Amino acid sequence: MAFPCRVMVTGASGFVGSHLCASLVQDGFAVKAAVRRQPDHPLAGDIVQLDLLDQAVVADSLGDVDCIIHLAGRAHVLNDRVSDPLAAFRLANVETTLVVAKAALAAGVKRFIFVSSIGVNGNETAGGALTEDSAPAPTADYAVSKLEAERALCSLLADTGMELVIIRPPLIYDVNAPGNFARLLRLVEKGLPLPFAALNNRRSLVSLNNLINFLTLAITHEKAAGELFLIADSVSVSTREIVRSLAAGMGRRARFFFMPKQLARLLFTSLGRPGMYIQLFCSLEISTDKARGLLGWVPVEQPSIALAEAGRKYVQRQAVEA
Repeated sequence: MAFPCRVMVTGASGFVGSHLCASLVQDGFAVKAAVRRQPDHPLAGDIVQLDLLDQAVVADSLGDVDCIIHLAGRAHVLNDRVSDPLAAFRLANVETTLVVAKAALAAGVKRFIFVSSIGVNGNETAGGALTEDSAPAPTADYAVSKLEAERALCSLLADTGMELVIIRPPLIYDVNAPGNFARLLRLVEKGLPLPFAALNNRRSLVSLNNLINFLTLAITHEKAAGELFLIADSVSVSTREIVRSLAAGMGRRARFFFMPKQLARLLFTSLGRPGMYIQLFCSLEISTDKARGLLGWVPVEQPSIALAEAGRKYVQRQAVEA
């Protein structure tokens, strides 16, 4: 696809979307920032307020768009209070995605980039790293819905001429990251000793900047068309290394104590957080050989530097807010 081109980003006011829009505008792309409601913070690009379940309205907004990056959806929800979480995930992540894709087909959009999740392949690895050929093995409702969306998109767009690109990132981190990474930042900032003294697990993460860099490449690279990519930072890190890098950025010394993994598993399970145990104590490694070999992609920053920068920005923000 030729550059420059016009890109629509759905979920544009979210953690990834807002930074992606700013980066794309800076790089010279014409950006439509699709949001459900008017954001309460500045947003780069032309803001378009849309109900993504209204196919006709979405199609009308896509008349001059070459590529969609579909970020909108329902993510992991702690303490989910809906009666049927899987149904809620399917509505937001499957049905809505298909409506947007059908609207894109009607409008003649050339490329549809769907940001999925590495959870489609499972939540831990015990042997080799995951690749694009690894069998799907989702364990959470969120990941199930992402896999269903991928399969529905492949079926819908087969032989249509619109190019589908699927990207499965692992945990995306930055100072503004939500969820468990935000909780980890708070714990490290407090200087509390954490139970990772003897932990040598290996986790593949992706910094926000590295993900945005790949998404930008995926917009125009001819060889991205019709492909699935697993994306991560250049090296995997242990939970202990993550904490050390965050603490270094905060100007603090990381403090650890030993906890047997069996005891940690029991503790987190009793607290109703078995997924948090897996994320903190188990391994999840990803191979990015396909992205490197096919597209020539090289991550723009190393995790030790990106994590330290997240820690530095966090304490700066806390000082301003104090």
